[in-house]
Amino acid sequence: MTDVVAKNLQDMANQRKFADGSKRTVAVLASAAVGRGEYRPGWRWSEHAGPQTGNNSEAHIGYILIGQMVVRGADGQEVLVGPGDSFEAQPGHDAWVVGDETCIALDFEHLGKGPQD
Repeated sequence: MTDVVAKNLQDMANQRKFADGSKRTVAVLASAAVGRGEYRPGWRWSEHAGPQTGNNSEAHIGYILIGQMVVRGADGQEVLVGPGDSFEAQPGHDAWVVGDETCIALDFEHLGKGPQD
């Protein structure tokens, strides 16, 4: 493994588009993945992402740049997050955009590989 890995979130090769027109781009680094999502009003993970990917939601950390969304944990706890808010969600969570503004969010996922593991 090299000491420094850099990738650009503008790389369209790693972009997924959802049925509602929302999109997410991911940069996979050596030990973490960084994602940038543009989620349109009405977008909901359990309706627009989960069925398309065939996966359950995974644990990750997020940061909201623009807009708002609700994140609901598998335990039923709901948290409204907006610009400047960071959050951590465990596997099995759901999330959806609140209001009429596109929500732009960054998310970070540890891949379980690298020098610290």
